Amino acid sequence: MGDIVRFVSKSELERARLIREARAIYDSIFPPADPVREPQERDESQGVEA
Repeated sequence: MGDIVRFVSKSELERARLIREARAIYDSIFPPADPVREPQERDESQGVEA
């Protein structure tokens, strides 16, 4: 009953699609860092330096 319907213009939908496509291309070229491994590597390097 209390649903709000938001109008989304065609240009806004196209902009969102282009951003998603660009993000996919960027991620295929520069894969995101593994969030699970990255902190472990930092911890190991801090242990060696200390």
